[in-house]
Amino acid sequence: MADKIVVGEPEPVPGLPGDPMSLAGAAAATPPPPSSGLPDDLRISWGWLHFVAFLFFGFVSFLITQIGAGLYFIAQSHNAHLTQKDLEHMVASKPIVPIVANVLLYALIIFFLYLSIPVLKNLPFWHTFGWRKLVPNGNAPSNPWLYFAGGIGLSLCVAIVSTRIKTPENLPIEQLFKSRNGAFLLMGMAVLIAPLVEETVFRGYVYPLFAKNWGVAPAVVINGVLFGLMHGAQLGWTMGLVAMLITVGIIFTFARARAGTVLASFLLHLGYNSMIAFSAIISTHGFTRMPPHP
Repeated sequence: MADKIVVGEPEPVPGLPGDPMSLAGAAAATPPPPSSGLPDDLRISWGWLHFVAFLFFGFVSFLITQIGAGLYFIAQSHNAHLTQKDLEHMVASKPIVPIVANVLLYALIIFFLYLSIPVLKNLPFWHTFGWRKLVPNGNAPSNPWLYFAGGIGLSLCVAIVSTRIKTPENLPIEQLFKSRNGAFLLMGMAVLIAPLVEETVFRGYVYPLFAKNWGVAPAVVINGVLFGLMHGAQLGWTMGLVAMLITVGIIFTFARARAGTVLASFLLHLGYNSMIAFSAIISTHGFTRMPPHP
């Protein structure tokens, strides 16, 4: 007798893990169990224990990258006792070193998230961290250009307000503007890398954890505060500038919460940083006429 052929359901074929450009929005191969009353973008597979591990890994990675940059400068100067002035001079003369250290820090953080959640739980990376298509949902616009333009407008508003804030001379971030190469490297990182990584971390990983446990409104505010404080050292902890970045972070997170996708806050962030870079390039004639430094 011939063997009986049993026709069952075909094995599921996992979708491609989309990216911010295509945003295929493939369903997770093994999605987290649904949580009652939670929207889809807040149904996450990580909790507080993972968040503590993330903070620890991020702190250690920060120390490693900063110490590595410092050791490089010491080796180049053949002086184990560099002063603050010496470090500022070396940063200005070799801006690629702190830029590479920062990019490496970004890469380590994303690598940790990738290994500890999508790989271990067989989930697509981008969809897991909130990257979805913009769709009409009655709460936020679905036109991507509106978000990009909104980021440009927000950048102009911040620029106007910042003229009324008394800032100390020679902010730490200004060290990279003392050379043309440093300025271009910083602007390149600010436009091409920072929005992608920071939105994935703050609005894709941190925000849904806070919103799931504390509610959307508190999560929006707390996430914005953390975003502003993260940039505090670059601004010499000038509280007026930090407060503005906290406001910017709250706006980014609010857009992500209303739209239900990190793509909304990413486009805002991209427009915001792009306008800063464009204004800096135009005002300095391609960083050939740099403002005087003390």
